[in-house]
Amino acid sequence: MLSVKSSQHGRASPVKSSALEFVRRFHQWQTETVPAIRNARERARAELTSEIKDAARRQLAEVGANGLSLRAVARELGMVSSALYRYFPSRDLLLTALIVDAYDALGDAAQAADNPGTEPRRRWESVWSAARRWALEHPHEYALIYGSPIPGYQAPQDTIAPAGRVALLLVDVVKNAELRPLPEGRPLPDVLQQQARQLAAALDVDLPELTLARLLVTWTQLFGMLSFELFGQYVGSADPADAFFAHTTQEMADFIGLP
Repeated sequence: MLSVKSSQHGRASPVKSSALEFVRRFHQWQTETVPAIRNARERARAELTSEIKDAARRQLAEVGANGLSLRAVARELGMVSSALYRYFPSRDLLLTALIVDAYDALGDAAQAADNPGTEPRRRWESVWSAARRWALEHPHEYALIYGSPIPGYQAPQDTIAPAGRVALLLVDVVKNAELRPLPEGRPLPDVLQQQARQLAAALDVDLPELTLARLLVTWTQLFGMLSFELFGQYVGSADPADAFFAHTTQEMADFIGLP
């Protein structure tokens, strides 16, 4: 009896040792293998999501945003529609993803061209030129975000921040410049003054109301020109639009008071 107790308390039994080894190996498998499987699944999902959006962009080029169809995208990729719905449950969610990607691509292009260490007017020119270059290189994606509204589609809040990236770069150029005094001009209506104050608070910038109002003018001028150029509105007048765009870029820099 003493020898049995000595065996039990002096060293672990083979059964207990095997159980402990199993637990150790299972824990190691959980910590090493499970994350690897999860990462592989996440990578596969990300890759397929990218393929779905690429196929949708090809559809945009062929049939426009109004004709975008989840079934057609699935068919091009050799997927059943039900499988694609696990990634994008509706056409509107796919449209939102494409819109956010387009705004971000435009913002990335403008940000990459901007060099905060250079003089303000040079920064202004770089942002405007980069926006135009991206639009000309990606006309269908530009049309998605600045073209005609898509019937039945309501853009969600997710699109607001990406949509403002180019405008925020222009604000940064202006707020970090020693602006020339602006002529008095026409006084701002009360409503516009209130809107300018709200914009200043939202952007957390200390800029005069007149400067903010003029920034709005320059921002809409930029994308108005791009839309005119891409949608053929300059044919017979300012086509090609290179010289007109370069001239207006400088005019708007003067208008905002850049040195």
